[in-house]
Amino acid sequence: MTEQTKPIDLYYFPTPNGHKVSIMLEELGVPYTVHPIHIGKGDQFKPEFLAVSPNNKIPAIVDPEGPGGAPISVFESGAILKYLAEKFDRFYPRDPRARVEVDEWLFWQMGGFGPMLGQNHHFKQYAPEKIQYAIDRYVNETHRLYGVLNKQLEGQDYMAGDYSIADMATLSWSLGWEKQGMDLGEFPNVAAWQERLKARPAVERGLAVKLPEDQQMNLADDKEAQKVLFNQRAK
Repeated sequence: MTEQTKPIDLYYFPTPNGHKVSIMLEELGVPYTVHPIHIGKGDQFKPEFLAVSPNNKIPAIVDPEGPGGAPISVFESGAILKYLAEKFDRFYPRDPRARVEVDEWLFWQMGGFGPMLGQNHHFKQYAPEKIQYAIDRYVNETHRLYGVLNKQLEGQDYMAGDYSIADMATLSWSLGWEKQGMDLGEFPNVAAWQERLKARPAVERGLAVKLPEDQQMNLADDKEAQKVLFNQRAK
């Protein structure tokens, strides 16, 4: 197993996407340093962060011990999970067929379960005007995706066989089920899977990574933060 001697730099805010990587780093047990990026105050648009994450989104990492021993920066949470899994040879199977299955469910989360639930959050909670068509559109799609996940978990403990980066990617988004308008009673396999994962000490630690009190944000009430986060155009 690869040993990490220098801490990995984690550029972070405690969102579902941020939690994916804090969980992974805790599961790996490697040293890391959290660099708060307050997305409600515009830290994500600072040049020093854009040099690491050109899409101005968290999370991102800098590994000082990257390929060939040289530092490497990685942005996009799914890419970070794959990078770390491949480097440390954990939570990502070596068998090609099993690896394809993990990739399928990781990309399912990145392309659907995250973005659609994010739109659900926006139109149900933050949009200045309540557009019922948009709310129904994203709540219904959220419900469909929970159904897909519930079916995939039928008869198995994890999304793609063994516990993997696909589970880490999906868990934190699913924990918002109540505010997404979902009833976990309809999805018992998802509910059992959540409890299974939350019982893992590393998952508990990863979900508990917070920022200092003065760096926290209540997006529902912070209108200035909403201006920073929503309706951005190219600079």
